[in-house]
Amino acid sequence: MIQIEKLTKSYGRFKALDNVSLGFDKGQAVSLLGPNGSGKTTLIKSILGLVIPETGLIKIDGNSISSDCSYRSMIGYMPQIGRYPDNMTIEQVINMIKEIRKDCTVYDDDLIKGLGIDKVKNKSMRNLSGGTRQKVSACLAFLFSPEVLILDEPTAGLDPLSTELLKEKIMSELSKDKLVLMTSHVLSDLEGLTSHIVYLQDGKLMFYKTVVELQDVTGETKLNKVVARMMQYQLPVNDHVL
Repeated sequence: MIQIEKLTKSYGRFKALDNVSLGFDKGQAVSLLGPNGSGKTTLIKSILGLVIPETGLIKIDGNSISSDCSYRSMIGYMPQIGRYPDNMTIEQVINMIKEIRKDCTVYDDDLIKGLGIDKVKNKSMRNLSGGTRQKVSACLAFLFSPEVLILDEPTAGLDPLSTELLKEKIMSELSKDKLVLMTSHVLSDLEGLTSHIVYLQDGKLMFYKTVVELQDVTGETKLNKVVARMMQYQLPVNDHVL
C-alpha cells in the first residue's frame, strides 16, 4: 500500500533520514520506534507531504505522492501536539474540518461519543486541558474512516480509561484491514496492538520485522524487553528485510 524507496532528508549537516526503504500493507499495525532525533517525525511528515525529501520516492497504491495530493484523503493523522484556533469551540473545529473534507459525508463519531467530546463540544479550544485536546485530535483522525491512520504518540496525556478506549478503536480499525502507523515512547501502550516494528536510529533503518519474529530472536515476550534486547544485539543495518 505504501512504498518508500531510498528516502533521504537533511537539515543542514544533520541527516534526518538516510537512504530509508520500507513497505507497509493493509492490516498492519506498525510501530515506528527510535530515540529522539532518529527520523520518525521526518518519516511521518514525508508521508503526509509536509516534508520534501532530497532523494527517494514515496508511493501509495502505486502512485507517487509527489504528483498527486489527493492521497491525503485516505489518511487520518493524529499529531503529538494538536494546534487549533483558540477562539473556536470544539464543535466549531470539528465542523470546520468537515467543511474542508467535503469528499466525505458519512462520519465515524465513535470516539466523539466514547471519549465524551460530545458533552464538552461548546468549550473553547483555549480552555481545554492537554488531555482533552488530545481527545479532539483522536476524534478528528478517525472521523473520516480513513484507510491509513498515522498516530504520533496517541496516548500521551490521556487518562487510563481513554487510553483503553482508543486502543480498542485502533483494534477495531485493524479488523477492517486498515493500515496503522504509530509512534510512542511508552512501549507498554503499544503492547497487543503492534504487528510490526520499524526501528530508526540516526536516520538509518536498523530493523523492520514482525513482533513474532523479534520475539523468536530475543526469547522475550514483552515489547519493551524485545526492543531493548534487539538494540543490545546491535543488528546490522542491512539485516532488516522481512
